[in-house]
Amino acid sequence: METYWMEFAAPVGEIIVMADDEAVTHIEFSAKYRPAGKPQLNAILTRAQKQLAEYFAGKREEFDLPIKLEGTAFQRKVWKALEKIPFGQTRTYGQIAKTVKSPAASRAVGAACGRNPLPIVVPCHRVVGSSGSLTGFGGGLAMKEWLLKHEGASMKG
Repeated sequence: METYWMEFAAPVGEIIVMADDEAVTHIEFSAKYRPAGKPQLNAILTRAQKQLAEYFAGKREEFDLPIKLEGTAFQRKVWKALEKIPFGQTRTYGQIAKTVKSPAASRAVGAACGRNPLPIVVPCHRVVGSSGSLTGFGGGLAMKEWLLKHEGASMKG
């Protein structure tokens, strides 16, 4: 299957968005993950570009994109739980662990968040530490803080 990709200049820095013929497959925050070849859009990436622009302009709270989440069964359960966190709200790793019926798996939830192939669209930035403090994020804590402030989420730490 063909891989398409684009560079998206966001207020938080350059984002690389990848898709195949069916769905958005990856979002990366670093140019070091840039696929080979020249950027090439398809209809799915055109939709993603529009929706990301709307999100960063404060005009979109939810994404309506075909997505492909490849991972373990546990990771996919966590990612589905992340998609249910409302815009402007946060949940702790422990709360997500309880949601996926693995209450002792807070660290595993954190690891699943770290492997999320579609940050922003699958909002792992909305997961915080048990005290409400900001913890790990693939784009860095400054980006996580920016995204949460952009959404109007209350934060501690």
